[in-house]
Amino acid sequence: MPGIQEVFDGTTHKSPEHTQIELEHQSSYDRDRDELARLGKKQVLKRNFGFMSMLGFSCTIMVTWEGMLVLFLAGYQNGGPAGLIYGFLFVWVGTLCVFTTLGELASMAPTSGGQYYWVAMLAPPSSRRFLSYITGWLNVIGWQAFLASGAYLCATIIQGLIVLNYPEYNAQRWHGTLLLWSVICVAVLVNTVIVSLLPKLECVILIIHVLGFFAVMIPLVYMAPHGSAKDVFTLFVNGGGWQTTGLSFFVGLYGNVFAFLGTDAAIHMSEEITNASTNVPRSMLVSVLLNGTLGFAMLVAVLFCSGDITAEAIIETPTGYPFIAIFVQATQSVGGSTGMAVVIVSLGICATIAFLASASRMTWAFARDRGLPMWRYLSKVEPRSSIPLVSILTTVTISCLLALINIGSDVAFNGVISLTINGLYSSYLLAAGLLLWRRCTGSISLPTTYESNPKIVTEGEAVSAQGTINLTWGPFRFPGPLGIAINIVGCLYMLIIVFFSFWPPTREVDAATMNYSVLVTGFWILFSIVYYFAYAKRIYKGPLMEI
Repeated sequence: MPGIQEVFDGTTHKSPEHTQIELEHQSSYDRDRDELARLGKKQVLKRNFGFMSMLGFSCTIMVTWEGMLVLFLAGYQNGGPAGLIYGFLFVWVGTLCVFTTLGELASMAPTSGGQYYWVAMLAPPSSRRFLSYITGWLNVIGWQAFLASGAYLCATIIQGLIVLNYPEYNAQRWHGTLLLWSVICVAVLVNTVIVSLLPKLECVILIIHVLGFFAVMIPLVYMAPHGSAKDVFTLFVNGGGWQTTGLSFFVGLYGNVFAFLGTDAAIHMSEEITNASTNVPRSMLVSVLLNGTLGFAMLVAVLFCSGDITAEAIIETPTGYPFIAIFVQATQSVGGSTGMAVVIVSLGICATIAFLASASRMTWAFARDRGLPMWRYLSKVEPRSSIPLVSILTTVTISCLLALINIGSDVAFNGVISLTINGLYSSYLLAAGLLLWRRCTGSISLPTTYESNPKIVTEGEAVSAQGTINLTWGPFRFPGPLGIAINIVGCLYMLIIVFFSFWPPTREVDAATMNYSVLVTGFWILFSIVYYFAYAKRIYKGPLMEI
């Protein structure tokens, strides 16, 4: 296409003094537009988000305290009360390290492409294009699975509440699929018809997210009988029959991991937030700290308030969700328990709205760089609303098709849920690992002017004598040994999570307990590689310069 080329150029022809004078007269929009231009991209989406609205977006897409309750069973079966407590702290610290590192990358290059763009920016020239391509596919399929997973959890909670209120109801998997489609329809409505209100809506949801925490926490703690601190902090459970309790602990981590998933949503909205190079990393870290605090408080409360319920009753509850059984035991009221659970499912539906927004932006960004089939259509932006309408509708179609798997087998659909962790964390790991290599080799320089942010260049353009790209830190970073330590801890944590995300919940495996994420993830990686060498290698050149 004429006028499009690869770019990674960090050169400038203006003096620092002249640049500073210009900055003082630039609006925030102008700075964001120019920063995006230095990354080779046109400003085509509207920057409607500020820090608070993006904080709301990040917090509500993570729904940590809600997600911890929804996936309570995973950690309780493998780990028990103590395993849940220490597993949550382990995941919280690991997540902070991961998104501190990704925040540094987002500050260097705030683009909706996120991980695949950074991999292209950081990888050696010989493998830059291929690694970037694989990273993009992992991220895209991770977010597609995330949307389907979030809607599925909301749908099955609704089914659980119907079972609670109408015990004669015979839940069918196809009922869950219809409810899943209904949840996605709500997300489509908000992301297309009233998309201009999305930033304000996210601020409102953030308030409900915090108030809802107290609406559930207060009656639970006040009305429920309390267990002993010894049981909560020292009782480990090895329900999967693993050789050691420690192994069982790591297998049960995925519930807590899922509760923190989605923090990179702010990254994929980078081209719709003002002052992106600082607001994106700030919103991610504040959301992890805030959600982690609320999640840990709720976890401790639930464990203390489940003392009179046997482990068998928690695991075998007819609603499918142990937190509903704990609510009933606490309030001794079906109506009261239903009201508390409605708060959680409502916030889950709100999170699905954000899932669709982020998943569609990631799809649009990768298509813009020709990384996906039908990229010419997926990269289009609807001119009146400035939203990637085709990518939104495609993302919805994929999720609705994935939901059909649930009709045949909910066990097989669990493989789709696991794909969320596999895909997203693998893309994080590639980007963070390359950043660690670059910072340890001293390849990233300190910023001297606003114009010194990194750009993607063709080989031989703005490249040093060693053949590496002239990279420059953004305004957000942790310098020196502290930054390296955080980067290392984050990479080690991600290796652990990716490794154990493929394990089944029990040692003795059958068709019902098998973790099919190995098959699902392997299929998509194989498909992307075959597609790359068969076709995409000729058209995908890495992130492209549009201006």
